[in-house]
Amino acid sequence: MPSPSAPLLRIGTRGSPLALAQAHEVRRRLAAAHAVGEDAIAITVIKTTGDAIQNRPLVDIGGKGLFTKEIEQALLDDAIDVAVHSAKDIPGFLPDGLVLAACLPREDARDAFISRTAKDFASLARGAVVGTASPRRQAMVKRLRPDLQVVPLRGNVETRLKKLDAGECDATLLAMAGLNRLGLASAATAPLDLDDFVPAVGQGVIALETRATDEATRARLAAIGDAAAATALAAERAFLAVLDGSCRTPIAGHARVSAGALQFHGLIAKPDGSASFDTSRHGAVADAEALGRDAGHELRARAGADFFTV
Repeated sequence: MPSPSAPLLRIGTRGSPLALAQAHEVRRRLAAAHAVGEDAIAITVIKTTGDAIQNRPLVDIGGKGLFTKEIEQALLDDAIDVAVHSAKDIPGFLPDGLVLAACLPREDARDAFISRTAKDFASLARGAVVGTASPRRQAMVKRLRPDLQVVPLRGNVETRLKKLDAGECDATLLAMAGLNRLGLASAATAPLDLDDFVPAVGQGVIALETRATDEATRARLAAIGDAAAATALAAERAFLAVLDGSCRTPIAGHARVSAGALQFHGLIAKPDGSASFDTSRHGAVADAEALGRDAGHELRARAGADFFTV
C-alpha cells in the first residue's frame, strides 16, 4: 500500500481538453469505487510527440503511436500507474510488459458530420472541401463522394471547429464521443450511421493501460471496468492486429455486445476510397477475439497482399 503521503494511483494523460476530461472521469470513478477523495489520485500531464507536432500529418511522422509512446514509457519507468487513452489512438500492438486492464462504458461510437453550410454529405456542393487528418475518414468520404476534396485538418476538437468556422474547409468529421465528453454535442450537424460510416477501432472507448505485473493497480482498475466495452474492444483490436493496422492504413471496425452475443462489422479501404472490402461476424462474447481475428484474415485474403500499397 502507498504511504499516507503518496497517491493511491498516479494517472498519466495527454494534455488536450478532451484527454483531461477523460482522465478526470477515470479519477472520479476510481475515487467513488475505492471510497477515497479525488485528491488521493494524482493526474500527470505528459506531452506526446503527436501533440507537439501539429503542422504535419501523423502518417508522415510515425503514426498514431505518437499519441501513446511517451505515456507508455512513463508506465514502464514507474513514473505513473495508469495510462488513460482514447482506445482509437492505441496501435495494434502494445509494448512488452503493458496490458489494457479495463475500459469505461463505451460512449457514442459514431462519427459526426459537421458543416456550417450543409446538412449532410449529399448536400455538399460538388468539389467541396472536407478537412480531416484521418486516413479512414478520408477513404470513407471519398468512397461516398469521389468528387469531394479532402485536406489535412489537425488539432484538438476546439481547434478543428475553429478552423471550420474560419473557412479552412466546408465540412469536417469528429467523434461523437469526444463532443459529448466536452459538452459540445450540439456542434454535430448529423451523426453518421455506424454501418454506413464505420468508426475507427476503439472509437468511443476510454482504455486504461498499466504494467502487466502491477496486480494491485489491475485490481483497482477492474472495479470500474465495463465488460461489454472490453469485449467489443478485444474483437476490434484482434481484427486490427491481423491487418497490422497503422495510422496510414484505412481500417474501420466496430463491435456491439447484446444479450450475450457479439456483432462485428469490419472494413478496409484504399486511401482514395476507390476500393473497399467489408465483412461481418456474429457469435458468443467468449469468442470475441477469435471473431475479430477471423474477420481480419478474411479481408486480408480477399484484398490481396498489395491492397495497401500506396
